[in-house]
Amino acid sequence: MGVVIEIPSALKQYVNNQDEVEVSGNSVEEAFGALVSEYTELKANLFDENGKIRSFINVYLNDDDIRYADGLKSEVQDGDSIQIVPSVAGGCSTVKYS
Repeated sequence: MGVVIEIPSALKQYVNNQDEVEVSGNSVEEAFGALVSEYTELKANLFDENGKIRSFINVYLNDDDIRYADGLKSEVQDGDSIQIVPSVAGGCSTVKYS
């Protein structure tokens, strides 16, 4: 048993359309390293050119935001779940308010 990374719909095309991928690692960073080494096209969609998680990607470990823990250094154990959640933005710039 390893760590399960839940893949959002927008990124499934990079992991053979899987909903989740099981990987090994002792931290979120190691788990992501294992993920992108197996699915190389995913790397550019998760990380910026400096190797940091893209600003519009939120990462949760067992439903807890890793930004409020140890970030990518957050420890993981077998059976843990990592959720990748892209931010959603939008709106309409043509609406006028009175």
